[in-house]
Amino acid sequence: MKSISQQKAPALLVLSAFAIVYIVWGSTFFFIRLAVQGFPPMLMGAVRLTTAGFLLMGWCVYQGDQIWNKKDIINSGISGILLLFVATGIVIWVEQTLPSAIVAITIAAEPVWLVCMDKSNWRINFKNKSIVLGLIIGFAGVIILFGEQLSKALGGGQNAPAVLTLILLALGPIAWCAGSLYSKNKGSETPARVNTAWQMLIGGLAFLPASLARHELNGFNIHNVSSQVWAAMAYLVIFGSIAAYSAYIWLLKVRPATQVSTHSYVNPVIAVLLGVMFAGEQITRLQIGGLVIILLSVLLINLDKYRKPVKPENNTIKLPLSREVLEAC
Repeated sequence: MKSISQQKAPALLVLSAFAIVYIVWGSTFFFIRLAVQGFPPMLMGAVRLTTAGFLLMGWCVYQGDQIWNKKDIINSGISGILLLFVATGIVIWVEQTLPSAIVAITIAAEPVWLVCMDKSNWRINFKNKSIVLGLIIGFAGVIILFGEQLSKALGGGQNAPAVLTLILLALGPIAWCAGSLYSKNKGSETPARVNTAWQMLIGGLAFLPASLARHELNGFNIHNVSSQVWAAMAYLVIFGSIAAYSAYIWLLKVRPATQVSTHSYVNPVIAVLLGVMFAGEQITRLQIGGLVIILLSVLLINLDKYRKPVKPENNTIKLPLSREVLEAC
């Protein structure tokens, strides 16, 4: 991972960028919920990602970036399929039946899975008491959430589809972490925005065969898509995929990574508030408790990062892995 030096920036711009990252990435779960009410899930993913990918790739061409690098395209394709087609596709799929707030709370536990799957750092991570404690607490939060949802599923009349949805939701974060680690371990000679554009395009195109296999185009009439659904799609493409990602990358250049990473604590809270206030979703005390437990585990996992001051003689930061870098795509 390449280091980039921090730069000075106007306070108002910094605050605006934080607001975009906090609110937009937290709101994407709510807007996905709106979008799947008018688009079949796989078709929705294809339209959203390919549109964002073409727009971002056009910007890269305008900036004079070198976009044709076979090795980087292949690596971006593999990570894009894992991150966007599999992981984000699961989010789109499960939000057909599950409240967006519950999905966001569950996704918040991804740092827990990332530590478990990052084999190259096992020796360091599993010797750290705060990380081990964070993992235990994080899995306890996940068990609480899935225990309640599984109990509801088994108590209903149609058990199999509901249980399958919960299994998929559990696999989503694992797929995202696998894609994140693959992307982290593969070097790149092209700018980050070019790799991201290829991830969007290839991930988006992967949705098309899935959509055709499900015969989603049969009976789908684009003229029946409501203005509310189109607005949700436009929001996801323009604000979720392009604006928030750009704000995030810019913040990494001008603020410490530990400050930028605070979005991990704010995004699920925003998702819960939007789901309850505007979608009429019901959140139980147990689910709120699960969210608090998971966020506490994430805090413990990252505790050492917040304790370490930046050295004046080497005032650099590293681009951290984050689901929201591409979750908003």
